[in-house]
Amino acid sequence: MTTNLSRLYDTRAEAQTVMADLRNAGIPGDDISVVANGSDAFEPILEATGAAAAGATVGAALGGGAGLLAGLGIMAIPGVGPIVAAGWLAATLTGMVAGAATGAAAGGIVGALTDNGIDEHDAHVYAESIRRGGSLVLVKTDELRRAVAETVLDRHASVTVAERRSAYQGEGWNSFDEKLGPYVPSDTAKPDFTRPGMM
Repeated sequence: MTTNLSRLYDTRAEAQTVMADLRNAGIPGDDISVVANGSDAFEPILEATGAAAAGATVGAALGGGAGLLAGLGIMAIPGVGPIVAAGWLAATLTGMVAGAATGAAAGGIVGALTDNGIDEHDAHVYAESIRRGGSLVLVKTDELRRAVAETVLDRHASVTVAERRSAYQGEGWNSFDEKLGPYVPSDTAKPDFTRPGMM
């Protein structure tokens, strides 16, 4: 039986490291997927021009894995804005974006996640977290590789979904809303210690 494992990371660097570690642990590239916020995500990948060059860059960064490279794409997701997606989830998201462009009911990013076995409540938190700059790593695994995959995923400091949901709800958030635009942090959300007079 196949299980989908998912972990949310606050930084793209963590997601990249996790993906490389999964490959090094023997998890096939075909079984790994990532969704990261921003057209600047995975900068080494995007600096390359052309599919072949991008593939070479990703391969170097992730230790190979043709299956992982096949799904690499940059797209705009309603409610999130530009994202980079790689792996098997990228195909689902590409279909969703194409469906939305032709007026078909696509289900949005939450639908794409739930279609791939993610609990709907968690999917809303994942979507909002991606909107706010997070990166989601997913692994399809059988029982033989599950313990290995979980060990790798948990080796890095992932976001606790329940805690993140509680933090968002503390701000008045209830669920991901694809009608909203890309997230813009409030100037008052955190002190800016780089401004004059704040040091």
